[in-house]
Amino acid sequence: MRVVVVGLDRPVGAGQDVTCEESLEELALLVTTWGAVVVGRVIQSRERPDPVRYLGRGKLEEVGRLVRERAADYVVTDDELTPVQLRNLENALDVAVLDRTQVILDIFARRARSREGKLQVELARALYALPRLTGKGRVLSRLGGGIGTRGPGETRLEVERRLLRDRITVLRREIAELGRQREVQVRARRQSLIPLAAIVGYTNAGKSTLFNRLTGAGVLAEDKLFATLDPVVRRIELPDNQKLLVSDTVGFIRKLPHDLVASFRATLEEVRDADVLVHVVDVSNPSWAEFTRAAGSVLADIGVAATPVVYVLNKTDRLPGGRAAALALPEARLIGRSARVVALSARTGEGMDDLLRALAAELSGRRRLYSFKIPYERSAVLSILHEEGHVLKEEFDEDGVAVEAELEPILAHRVAAAITAGAGRETAAGRDYVTRRHPRERPGQERHNQP
Repeated sequence: MRVVVVGLDRPVGAGQDVTCEESLEELALLVTTWGAVVVGRVIQSRERPDPVRYLGRGKLEEVGRLVRERAADYVVTDDELTPVQLRNLENALDVAVLDRTQVILDIFARRARSREGKLQVELARALYALPRLTGKGRVLSRLGGGIGTRGPGETRLEVERRLLRDRITVLRREIAELGRQREVQVRARRQSLIPLAAIVGYTNAGKSTLFNRLTGAGVLAEDKLFATLDPVVRRIELPDNQKLLVSDTVGFIRKLPHDLVASFRATLEEVRDADVLVHVVDVSNPSWAEFTRAAGSVLADIGVAATPVVYVLNKTDRLPGGRAAALALPEARLIGRSARVVALSARTGEGMDDLLRALAAELSGRRRLYSFKIPYERSAVLSILHEEGHVLKEEFDEDGVAVEAELEPILAHRVAAAITAGAGRETAAGRDYVTRRHPRERPGQERHNQP
């Protein structure tokens, strides 16, 4: 398929945060991921789209000539088109016209693998199609639908709208049910007390490659946009013996369709439930700072602006000067004033130890330092501490084992309850811990002694 891409050059800040050339470059990558070849580009300088034709008359004629000269099969616009603009462009150019949203939706439809992902994409496509129905059956045929028996006095267009609305209702119901099932899984995960790190970032930043490097999961990682749609969760162990769940999530992109974000809200729960975000950035891209801000804007929209973040400057193997050069960039130093920043190459593995240490340090705030005296008859508790916490010190005497360990408060209460169970003493849930600062502890960290 041969495609001509078209965009509007508006002042930065007037509806867009990057130049038109950068936005069209991203659109060209979308088109390539879609499976087509870009054979021409047209840019018109204007502050807002023409409400009738998207482009001015003269520029529209230029696009028509380019379509004929390059034998293009499609014209793809960088902005979402209204039904009127879409119809008039197709009539004027005598070629199929798509907008950026349609290309993204089609890529998502091809990439979705799970039932939930497929339903979410179908819902987004149906919501996009509803106001664009023409009564000719074209949109429904793309969605795999059809036309049923008309009701009294119904036109063909009315039938299409009714069927599509009914399908939207069914899709929302099914997605809601899957969301309830997902919530059961989330609750079980919370009860396990294992924290969750969600890998987020702009699409094609190397998130899946990083996920595979961390977990050995073998998730599809391609140099294409949206290689990952369905979230995948794996368990790893950090240097301080802390267990961590890691989730690979869908990438973000500028002008991501609102209906698509809404449809994938259940999938994005993985991000909202995270204890820490791993924000992956392709630092070899000259526009990486803008991409970081764009992804941050999406994260703020879904309500995770307050979640701790570890920024990963990825693809340092493509950057002259490597990791040191990445960390010395002014934008990286600015981010580092308020968050942890590591530089690495997920492809080669260089710098991965820094990321593991950064995650352990970020999550250490969840843990406190506790002291326990474990009788020998409760030795199974010691195994729990080694498996779920970070044991710092063990001293054996005739009464049992004195242990110092870092662990989450909830687990500490359970450990104390297990120690005292059957001994005729009150459980940790009803007992106050004696608290004092430990000489080795940093400010804000407390030591809790089990009496």
